[in-house]
Amino acid sequence: MKKIAGFMACLMLIIGVSLFSIGCGGDNDNKINLVEVTHSIFYAPLYVALNNGYFEDEGLEVELTNAGGSDKGMTALLSGSADIGLLGPEATVYVVDGGASDHPVVFGQLTKRDGSFIVAKTDTNDFNWSDLKGKTIIGGRKGGMPAMTLQYVIEEAGLTIGTGENEVNLRTDVEFNLTASVFESTDAEYCTLFEPTASDMEAKGKGYVVASVGLESGEVPYTAFCATKSYLENNRENAKKFLKAVMRGLEFLKSASVDEIYEALLPSFDGFDQESIITSINSYIASDAWNSTPVMSENAYNRMLDIMDNAGELNNKNNVPFSKVVDNSIANELMAELVA
Repeated sequence: MKKIAGFMACLMLIIGVSLFSIGCGGDNDNKINLVEVTHSIFYAPLYVALNNGYFEDEGLEVELTNAGGSDKGMTALLSGSADIGLLGPEATVYVVDGGASDHPVVFGQLTKRDGSFIVAKTDTNDFNWSDLKGKTIIGGRKGGMPAMTLQYVIEEAGLTIGTGENEVNLRTDVEFNLTASVFESTDAEYCTLFEPTASDMEAKGKGYVVASVGLESGEVPYTAFCATKSYLENNRENAKKFLKAVMRGLEFLKSASVDEIYEALLPSFDGFDQESIITSINSYIASDAWNSTPVMSENAYNRMLDIMDNAGELNNKNNVPFSKVVDNSIANELMAELVA
């Protein structure tokens, strides 16, 4: 099971070495190409910053693209087609473990728990994790944080992963952005989805949201901003301005009404109805999804490593110390300025 980490690391290293010459690590203009792991209200502070003009206030032009998975987002980052990635920190761990010299580092945390929800094909008012016994749940791509965190929660509930009558069949063979469609078209009883997709599916009568994975898993640095070391060295001020705009988006979420938040997010989710967006907003507020600071703690990082190790996706924790994967210097500098 641990071979996936080495395989991904080697792939990322090859891409980084062969294509880094076209990267934008040395480009000092104010345009930032940002790639996100998926498009979800889970990342509301980012979209508020985009739609309310907070990046423009910092003199930045941010162009956002959706990678459809942390693995693909990391590929974009290392190939030079993206400057900053909003990804699961596990993607950075894999590349650092592979030994790349100009490897990416995490420079700002956004979310502090799993943002996915359990969606069932049948309505359940009193869902219990034991309901998963003998059932199939689609948990996302092997080696990704959604699948690893779900495995952790299932096993913490005293259940066993497997295909036996009293075991939970956790499918990890489905690409992250295909989960909803595969769930609809197969006989899997459960899947995990982010908002607003989960609420949208419920609104259309195709599934029922029955539980929050994040509330069960506890706090973990689930999604963060990362960039190569060379990009941050050459664009330090832009990176700080970027985090400042995102933090401003977070402050807006803390003080604004749900209707005001809906209006701020609507340009990023105009394909979803109002009820699904508002339900999603309330779900993430209720689960305390966002980190209050872009500074990642070492304790939180080590908990993420425990979840990865539990899933069999780490070769050796000693290869990926906090100091090698996370650079809090920009986030610390920003926070010092904000409280001054």
